[in-house]
Amino acid sequence: MHSDFKLLPAISEIRPEAWDALHEGHPALRHAFLQSLESAACVGQHSGWRPAHAVLFSGGELVAAMPLYLKEHSYGEYVFDWAWADAYQRNGLAYYPKWLAAIPFSPLPGARLLGRSASHRAALLDATLTMVEESGASSLHVLFPAADEAALMQSRGMLVREGVQFHWHNAGYADFDAFLASLNHEKRKKIRQERRKLDGLGLAYHWLDGHQATEEHWRFFHEIYAQTYHLHRSTPYLNQAFFRQIARRMPDQVRLLLVEQQGGAVAGAFFLCDSNALYGRYWGATRPIPNLHFEVCYYRAIDYCIGHGLGRMEGGAQGEHKLSRGLTPVKTRSAHWIADPRFRDAVDRFLAREREGVGMYLDELTERSPFRRRSTP
Repeated sequence: MHSDFKLLPAISEIRPEAWDALHEGHPALRHAFLQSLESAACVGQHSGWRPAHAVLFSGGELVAAMPLYLKEHSYGEYVFDWAWADAYQRNGLAYYPKWLAAIPFSPLPGARLLGRSASHRAALLDATLTMVEESGASSLHVLFPAADEAALMQSRGMLVREGVQFHWHNAGYADFDAFLASLNHEKRKKIRQERRKLDGLGLAYHWLDGHQATEEHWRFFHEIYAQTYHLHRSTPYLNQAFFRQIARRMPDQVRLLLVEQQGGAVAGAFFLCDSNALYGRYWGATRPIPNLHFEVCYYRAIDYCIGHGLGRMEGGAQGEHKLSRGLTPVKTRSAHWIADPRFRDAVDRFLAREREGVGMYLDELTERSPFRRRSTP
């Protein structure tokens, strides 16, 4: 049957149920999440993230799709290619615009090629690569794809890059104390000390979903979220309208943890959630409170996963300090197609060296595991 490949300038041109039928329900891949980014103007021509979603139809029905953007910069990606862009510029070549398949502003590993079957996903990738080559752009980058997708992309000549994140995995713990008991003495003692220092501050913690969170809650959270970016001399990617919209469109997949002191909100963290995992995303506070970040973003999140039977908590990009809090290293991947053969060869050599370093780093992290070593018989 004839297949029809298209680029769509807005995800609203696809019916939500048709898009969502192509994947297993990861909240950040949902039509509602991606459409909220567009309708709240977090992505668009003005932002340097121009939507051009790759879709494949067969017999008039959507059979494969990929969130795709034409990028004018490398902000908000969490896989850093600034050195590649600089090398292009120094040689009189244009690196931007480039093509990017990703969930904007979210280093969440998972499917990027959404489709009814493996053959549909492969056909979409092939059509996208042909389009990218014909467009004259410098490159295509697919960020944080699933391992099998990365293997498929590598078979099509894309270069695979590896990285490391830290995730918490639920080993069937009965409660938070059971989780602590699985850690070695040093790490267990440190966590208890950190939590004890907060005990006398009169802090109250409230989990809210999209149904429960009010306009005032979202106004407060966006204020502290933006403040966190400003403290790091950066510009926040998301606006208040985005948080309000996803709370309305996908209330069951949104979690907001608010911290109050003497009746007033002082901190908060935003998560996405599904039946498998809690996905840590953003955090902020009105003022520095020692150890509160660890409590909110890790310990309360872990306790939530245990209480709700979730298998893991993804802690976001980077952060070796997460290891001592019971999160363990996980290999991530990205895939890259570079048009210029000279730069493609140079990047290939660089990635080979980098992969070796990532492998050594993972071995080192494994040796530094925070969990108790089991004695062997």
